[in-house]
Amino acid sequence: MTKPVFRFAPSPNGRLHLGHAYSALLNANFARRFGGRFLLRIEDIDITRCRPEFEAAIYDDLAWLGLVWEKPVRRQSEHFADYRAAFLRLKGRGVVYPCFCTRKDIAQTIACLEAEGGQDWPRDPDGAPLYPGTCRAILPDGAESRIAAGEPHAWRLDKAAVRRLLPGPHAFRRLDRDGREEAVTADPWRWGDAVIVRKEIPTSYHLSVVMDDALQGVTHVVRGQDLEAATDLHVLLQGLLELPTPLYHHHGLVLDPTGDKLAKSRQSRPLAELRVEGVTPQVIWQRLGFEPQPTPST
Repeated sequence: MTKPVFRFAPSPNGRLHLGHAYSALLNANFARRFGGRFLLRIEDIDITRCRPEFEAAIYDDLAWLGLVWEKPVRRQSEHFADYRAAFLRLKGRGVVYPCFCTRKDIAQTIACLEAEGGQDWPRDPDGAPLYPGTCRAILPDGAESRIAAGEPHAWRLDKAAVRRLLPGPHAFRRLDRDGREEAVTADPWRWGDAVIVRKEIPTSYHLSVVMDDALQGVTHVVRGQDLEAATDLHVLLQGLLELPTPLYHHHGLVLDPTGDKLAKSRQSRPLAELRVEGVTPQVIWQRLGFEPQPTPST
């Protein structure tokens, strides 16, 4: 019987905090409980923000916590060819189109549409306005000419084309903390014409994570509730690329005293600061609701 595979996949764009520690420990605990494998993946596609010192700090912090992962570690920046191949497959199926709009263009279009319609424009689960489809109507020859001229562009899923090809229903299985499974119906259409290849990076989080999970044989995706809605889009991409759909578990988030989730962008206290203050890994485990583990020997 194939062992279940779990993974913790941080981005090296800052220091890990207690929220990352919780997710990593939960993945490792699940792997132990189910007799599975625990992988570490470095999600560093954003080459403008990710830095080697932060990647080194990830390994240091996780080892300090007492975690052990399989090697070699998959680094996304070394696998752009995999994501390119996935994109070309989507392009070959006719479900993507190039988008030349800037953020300013999109904001101005939506402002006009809201003024004309007298109501707010629909938003995606992250709160961003749905793309109004400006570039969807550009003829292929015109789009190719603009691309050949070097005009910056992203690539978006064509929701209408996808619905014709894979109308659904789309579903996945969710795992609760006690190991029970339940079926969940996905609603990928609420993301509209989502970006799957960014202008400045030849992929996107959504495309890369779907490919990585498939190529690494990940069977259980355990991540925070802030990514739960993205699962709908990931399930759709798995269908389009004919990839397996893992089991998903979206855990609660570690919050700060004000009730906000911990985040690098909010300068949440990193694990490194706690270490300097003398906090032990056992205290971290206990604070996050896990059974304390022996002090690592290295």
